[in-house]
Amino acid sequence: MPSHVLELFLITLGAATVNGALGYGFSSITVPLALLFLTNRVLNPALVLIEVALNAWVLWVNRKSFSAVWRRIMPIVIGLTPGVVVGTLIVSRVSPDWLKLVTYFILLPLILFQAAGYRRPIPMRSEKSAGLVFGGGLGVLYSVTTISGPPLAVALNNQGFAKHEFRAALGSIRLAESSMTAMAYASAGLLTTQSIGLIPQILPGVAIGVPIGALIIRHVRLETFRRICMSFDAWIVAFGISTLFRSLHIIEGGSAYLIMVAVGLIDACLLYCFFSSSAYQMQFKNKSVPTQT
Repeated sequence: MPSHVLELFLITLGAATVNGALGYGFSSITVPLALLFLTNRVLNPALVLIEVALNAWVLWVNRKSFSAVWRRIMPIVIGLTPGVVVGTLIVSRVSPDWLKLVTYFILLPLILFQAAGYRRPIPMRSEKSAGLVFGGGLGVLYSVTTISGPPLAVALNNQGFAKHEFRAALGSIRLAESSMTAMAYASAGLLTTQSIGLIPQILPGVAIGVPIGALIIRHVRLETFRRICMSFDAWIVAFGISTLFRSLHIIEGGSAYLIMVAVGLIDACLLYCFFSSSAYQMQFKNKSVPTQT
């Protein structure tokens, strides 16, 4: 493990920078890359413990928007509990690779639809029941993979949360899921000395990266922020699919990463359409023109 200290620092530095900017993304980046030299049972508990503090920081920074979102996110938080219990049982007994692969295939079209600007919000009267079901699935996914940012970002963006509301809701839900998962891991005996030993290697990258990301996001427009979230998710999920295809020997060698290339090309086309759209250009011009007094 000591031979990978530098790699783990660089991975977590980049992941923490994204998390500081978007409010999520730490595990989404760290897990696919760090699993190249670590196992889930060693990596997951360390990441969960760190994410308790990281998500608490995200919520604290956006605490002013919490009052506007807590009623809408409470069904998701309630639904997390049974999902986390089921997921912890799975991670303690089953290899999660196939589960992650299926999850990625479900997420990818949803993310690309969102990147294309397609939205179909759930009616307010159905938001509570849908939140309970979604929370259960999210709890299973997070406790098995420590990745929940992509589906959570899709769900919150789909419901039209504003920028700071989005981050407050994201921080609240992710703090709940990471805290529940940490307790479940402790009960299942997954918090081993080997896992806890990773924390000092991860913390420096987090301490440096999060403030950098928070500084970056102050200069990003609302809709641009949303589209970058979706674009980022598409790349991470595509990388996860390619990595799993290779590790499961579905596609051998570097050919597995052609999937990531294909998704990258689709995503590049969607981003080009967004940034070249008349609505975006008008918004950019309006912001560039000084206000007359």
